[in-house]
Amino acid sequence: MTMLSWTKTLKTVALSCTGLALAFGLTLGQSAAAEPEKDVLKFGFIKLTDMAPLAIAKEKFFFEDEGLQVELEAQANWKVLLDRVITGELDGAHMLAGQPLGATIGYGTQADVITAFSMDLNGNAITVSNDVFEEMKEHIEKDEDGKPKHPISAAALKPVVERYKADGKPFNMGMVFPVSTHNYELRYWLAAGGLKPGYYSPDNTAGQVDADVLLSVTPPPQMPATMEAGTILGYCVGEPWNQAAVFKGIGVPVITDHGIWKYNPEKVFGVTKQWAEENPNTHLAVVKALIRAGQWLDDPANREEAVEILSRSEYVGADEEVIANSMTGSFEYEKGDKRPAPEFNVFFKHFATYPYYSDAIWYLTQMRRWGQIENAKPDDWYIETAKKVYRPDIYMQAAEALIEEGYAQKEDFPFDTDGFKAPTAEFIDGVEYDGKKPNDYLSKFPIGLKDKQTVAGTGVVGG
Repeated sequence: MTMLSWTKTLKTVALSCTGLALAFGLTLGQSAAAEPEKDVLKFGFIKLTDMAPLAIAKEKFFFEDEGLQVELEAQANWKVLLDRVITGELDGAHMLAGQPLGATIGYGTQADVITAFSMDLNGNAITVSNDVFEEMKEHIEKDEDGKPKHPISAAALKPVVERYKADGKPFNMGMVFPVSTHNYELRYWLAAGGLKPGYYSPDNTAGQVDADVLLSVTPPPQMPATMEAGTILGYCVGEPWNQAAVFKGIGVPVITDHGIWKYNPEKVFGVTKQWAEENPNTHLAVVKALIRAGQWLDDPANREEAVEILSRSEYVGADEEVIANSMTGSFEYEKGDKRPAPEFNVFFKHFATYPYYSDAIWYLTQMRRWGQIENAKPDDWYIETAKKVYRPDIYMQAAEALIEEGYAQKEDFPFDTDGFKAPTAEFIDGVEYDGKKPNDYLSKFPIGLKDKQTVAGTGVVGG
């Protein structure tokens, strides 16, 4: 008997017992969940450590507990992944947080994609080549031991970029996708240090209008090799591809995204709106399994096992030692400069898995800031768009079921939230973000679109 068959048999027995209990006026501790409409599923992912909730939900049988048989399939890049979810070749996927939002507003691809589950907080870093870091060093503040003081501001990169410009050479950096967290984090870091990362316009979809630093797309696993070849001089990516540069001796991470925005949201689990409407019980079961995976991952006693699982070729396929560098409480910058990073990857704590509207709105503000949203939008538009895409209602149904079944406690979930986090200034530039006031937030940046500004020709116009 297969694991799925055995699970279904157990569920049938449980349902029968529930019926008997109700007939005799008894109660059971565990609720009888509705059967999934579709129990054989295929989910996509990119080879990054933050796909971990999917791998753990499969390997620890959390999917099977919900009566689901799940196949996980690595995808070539983020565009292929999104396209295959939209066409139905994949039932859902590990996605960039900006992908469901970008698709819904029609940036690049038009489709109704939603998320009811945030996969993690933090998990990215910005790495530069050894040569660039050597030039940056004289502009980096040192600690009492003579080591670089972190987080490192892009102000230390600015003189290097200026030298390249004076020599007539472009300064190229990589990110993983136009609507990726990595793109917005890299842009945020550069702009906070006084460097212009460029604007998008209808005529310049590369996002390089009026740019000091030219950003381009490179798939995550190819980042180290692309930098080693000299095509790019640095990049922003998730793990293990920053630590891979350290192990190869070709680059130095200069800042983690926790240093750019403390406890920033990272990936989401995305499905089409149509799939969610046709398979509500299945969707709920998937979210339940993923929540349990997040809980399991945030138990420090499980991280070493998680590293071994992720190192397998069918998942991330990188050396255990490289993955362990960031997954087990530390992060290495220069070789030998390993520092504590206990929350480099957060999978459940701090309500990491709850899909906050304010997280969605932050991504939308960055799309507007850099011209991907061409024209000004009222605050209500940001809030309404977030509510179309982020579905905390589904998440909380899953949470309530897990509490009833004894897998979680009420305090594990933000039952008193309105979907918005409290305003925070925990960014590298200290600018305060309030998700309920997106236009006010945009007005605070010296670099970036605001009010009625647009991008035309070679620069910003209007006001």
